[in-house]
Amino acid sequence: MQHQHHTTTSVRLPAALQAQLEQAAHAMHRGKSWIIVHALEAYLQQMQYKLFEEEARRQSLLAAREDDEEEMRFWEENSDTTDWE
Repeated sequence: MQHQHHTTTSVRLPAALQAQLEQAAHAMHRGKSWIIVHALEAYLQQMQYKLFEEEARRQSLLAAREDDEEEMRFWEENSDTTDWE
């Protein structure tokens, strides 16, 4: 089993969010830190997935643009336009 190193940090919470956190901790029989850590992990994982989706979309658009340019070059190089005015 790998031992995890923990550090302490402080955050400023709006009073309403602090109250919700305390209620959730009481209802779940968990510490506030446990809830915050799990919520932050879930949020960061979602953000990482969103960044992955955005990068995939960017790569797809770049590939489509390259395909369009290659296709245009192909037709320009391989089309018989000798009778065109």
